Amino acid sequence: MQELDRIILIARELDVSDIHMSSGMPLLFRIHGNLTQAPIQPSKEETDQMLYGMLNEKQKEELSQGYDIDFALQTSDGNRQRVNVFCQQGEAAATIRLLNSHIPTLEELHMPQKLYELAEEPRGLILVTGPTGSGKSTTLAALIEHVNQKKPVHIITIEDPVEYKYDSKMALIHQRETGKDVVNFASALRSALREDPDIILVGEMRDYETISAALTAAETGHLVLSTLHTTGASQTIDRVIDACPSGSQNQIRTQLAGVLKSVVTQCLMPTADGQGRIAGTELLLGTDAVCNLIRENKTHQMSSVMQSGNASGMHTLNMDLVRLVAQGRITRQTAMQYTNDRRDLEQYW
Repeated sequence: MQELDRIILIARELDVSDIHMSSGMPLLFRIHGNLTQAPIQPSKEETDQMLYGMLNEKQKEELSQGYDIDFALQTSDGNRQRVNVFCQQGEAAATIRLLNSHIPTLEELHMPQKLYELAEEPRGLILVTGPTGSGKSTTLAALIEHVNQKKPVHIITIEDPVEYKYDSKMALIHQRETGKDVVNFASALRSALREDPDIILVGEMRDYETISAALTAAETGHLVLSTLHTTGASQTIDRVIDACPSGSQNQIRTQLAGVLKSVVTQCLMPTADGQGRIAGTELLLGTDAVCNLIRENKTHQMSSVMQSGNASGMHTLNMDLVRLVAQGRITRQTAMQYTNDRRDLEQYW
């Protein structure tokens, strides 16, 4: 594993976010959102050795049966990586996400400060959404660490796999990994209700069972934080409801309207100077107006509520893109590339 350790250390020096390693193919690094060939190119035999060297016998058996393998890997410098090993065309491959040992603050992430207030709410549901690789886990880690430094509460995280490791400061933090400490998200959530938590972090709301358990936890006086792979606030509400059986959708809609505190959607975009990436965000707050739209199944009106709710801290993605262009953080071309409503964005120029 020394060679893999060396590759990851080189990648960290180059500010790489992901390493793509495939048997018989070039080693690729993702730097500031772009894929590029790595400066070191191992042979096929060396690549195979590294890929299978990360796995134990049980994982090798599962891989041969067509399962993907998810786990966390710690390198000699103490940093952790999230790894997914899979097969393609009969050969092994892996994507390695490099995680920071330092948990950044919302200021460092350029995220809305309103989220700090939301993280101190006694109960409710906060959803952080966005495409894969948009920094959702890091935003949640920043919120958990903020609470850890401020409040004497019990936090339970349910993750797949555990990414950021927390040192308990004011808070007591228990981190549970699916497949290792617990069978799945839904059963861990049900167990969590018997473990006296104040805050529950659920890695992802993947299915009806998990969504239902998360909403119940939020209803019974807990603050629940979770993620979804959606690209806008109204789409997030629709996704939560559509994931449920048709007979349960009205009940879920009512539950969601009763507990929702916020949906924050984020995307990572290249900065104007090409030296890094910055988050663009959309922030929806669970105001009375928003919760009424959820109950009445009028999520298509969310955008206008966010535009008019600027005083309370809400904003659409386009409003944030315009702000970032005006500050010189991103180019107008980048804003057009990442918007979820081009026609609306063009009205701002």
